[in-house]
Amino acid sequence: MKFTRSFACLTLFALLVMPVFTVAQSKDWKPIDPAHLALKAPVVEKDADAEALLWEVYVNDASDAGTDFIHYLRVKVFTERGKETQSKIDIPYFNGTSVRDIAARTIKPDGSIVELKKDAIFDREVVKFGKFKLKSKSFALPAIEPGAIIEYRWREVYEYETNYVKMDFQRDIPVQLVRYYLKPDPLATYPMKTITFQGQTPNFVKDKSGYYLTEVQNMPAFREEPNMPPEDQVKMWMLVYYAPDVRKEPNEYWRDEGKRQFELRKGYMKINDDIRRAVAEAVGDASTPEQKLERIFNYCRTKIKNINDDASGFTADQLLKLKDNNSPADTLKRGYGTGTDINFLFAAMAGAAGMEARYARIGDRSRKFFDPGFTNLYFLGGYNIAVKFGDQWRFFDPASTYVPFGMLRWQEEGIQALITDSKESGFISTPLSPAEKSMKKRTARLKLAEDGSIEGSVRVEYTGHWAVEMKEDNDDDTPEQRETKLRNSIKGRLGGELSDVKIESANDPVKPFVYSYKIHVPAYAERTGKRIFLQPAFFQKGVGAMFPTQSRQNDVYFHFPWSELDEIEIQLPEGYVLDNPEAPAEVNFGGAGYYKPSLKMTKDGKTLIYKRDFKLSALLIPKSSYSGLKTVFDDIQQGDNHAITLKQGTAAAIKQ
Repeated sequence: MKFTRSFACLTLFALLVMPVFTVAQSKDWKPIDPAHLALKAPVVEKDADAEALLWEVYVNDASDAGTDFIHYLRVKVFTERGKETQSKIDIPYFNGTSVRDIAARTIKPDGSIVELKKDAIFDREVVKFGKFKLKSKSFALPAIEPGAIIEYRWREVYEYETNYVKMDFQRDIPVQLVRYYLKPDPLATYPMKTITFQGQTPNFVKDKSGYYLTEVQNMPAFREEPNMPPEDQVKMWMLVYYAPDVRKEPNEYWRDEGKRQFELRKGYMKINDDIRRAVAEAVGDASTPEQKLERIFNYCRTKIKNINDDASGFTADQLLKLKDNNSPADTLKRGYGTGTDINFLFAAMAGAAGMEARYARIGDRSRKFFDPGFTNLYFLGGYNIAVKFGDQWRFFDPASTYVPFGMLRWQEEGIQALITDSKESGFISTPLSPAEKSMKKRTARLKLAEDGSIEGSVRVEYTGHWAVEMKEDNDDDTPEQRETKLRNSIKGRLGGELSDVKIESANDPVKPFVYSYKIHVPAYAERTGKRIFLQPAFFQKGVGAMFPTQSRQNDVYFHFPWSELDEIEIQLPEGYVLDNPEAPAEVNFGGAGYYKPSLKMTKDGKTLIYKRDFKLSALLIPKSSYSGLKTVFDDIQQGDNHAITLKQGTAAAIKQ
């Protein structure tokens, strides 16, 4: 089959991909099969509370303006829990997309129909994290009960030119039948290709309307688990793309592609006299290559505004009036640029300082783990600048505003990057920052009252990847919004009242992200008779088990190595002492990390000092090792929940 244009990399969340049908059909509901209305039990999974009878998607490559996905979903509800989970519908969308033409209805067991009213549909923000803002069209389906069928349809519009299509086959409930229809363009230059992940590739069949149909039957539900690999790594889906036939081995393909990418980008790193003067200004008295490069890195980050950053300070109107940069000299002169502009300016300045710099293509392990056996750039959508130190390449990304010098975004660490070169391109692994680089450092100075309430001051400092995540989540919020977010997170865990809240360095590219506050928590400790039971691990109180289930479907995946260091001082109530105190047990999990809690009293016997030192260096742990991993984290939680007893009288020594 030949198609004119490729479809876009439509990165869809699990909940985002849903049913569909053609524009011509979009005003019609499909006939109800009496057998479906009479169905008493699920077909695909016997214990399912609800099951999709049909999930149908028409993909229309509308024009150069974008692509339409027309959705149709029909679901059978079997239980009260199914009623609860299926009654409220969210249809997510993000910048560059829109959701239109929503219709929904409920078919009750007796065959009567209740339509969704148009004014029952509203917009809400589902997720806001850094530059990513996910919204949804939301509505509650009327008159749902066990035995009912619900169905809804909508049109999802991608308002930009597309060149790949991602087709999911699994949902959070089982699906009896999944259908995708694609409308090809007969003028396509390249043949259509498909690759299916976590499943067998279904065939495409041309139907009478000119669409190509592919379908899969009896798909089991996809269930999210905490700390699992990215969905594209574990869920069944198909990529439809258009490319020339490649008759090369992967090594040959990537060597040639690296050369091609080098030729395409070498002009973007062009050096002129303005660049050389900027390098002299930035480098100053730095003497070593490391010092010089760090100053160039900081210069590009602080002197050039990143217009892709939501915290750049530019208004929407101002962004529309900005000129495009055609060279590093333009970026330097104008003092603004896209992330791409900033990184290429950094490369040009590194070159002007006498260093060898290269454009490097890189994947994103928050999306899927890169496999060089797939000879296509689709999974190498990112890029960084590689600079050679001796015989080693190091990677830099000054366009990522909050990533420290010497680190990359966690999504780009510990994976292969393609170093482009005119002669010999090849893959180099990016380094993985050690756990000490990404730390949560928490201190608390608290006073415990005889009634079990506790109050005092708290300070929390985030570095490395933790700081990046906190800054991206807070940088474009107002101070009031930041404070509200913090108050809600603490109140949800402890129920305490906060005052004197301070949040520091939310927009600073270098300093740690810090918040501090004063807190009062009623009934923090449990008072029974003349004894008080106190949990010293203040920052873990109210935190649930990391791995609550006994079994596991997927491998365990931590985004990056990290460490935690807590120091808590608790002044005891007057006249109270420790009663046979015992420190929580240490947990050592070999080279993967450790958990080291400790307890001691001050010399005057009035203040308890609790310290907690935790480190985790592992990223991917196979599900076959889940039982051992769960035991480790259950032991850690038991240590965190460890309570000591206070009584009136003479103190006992702490047992280590």
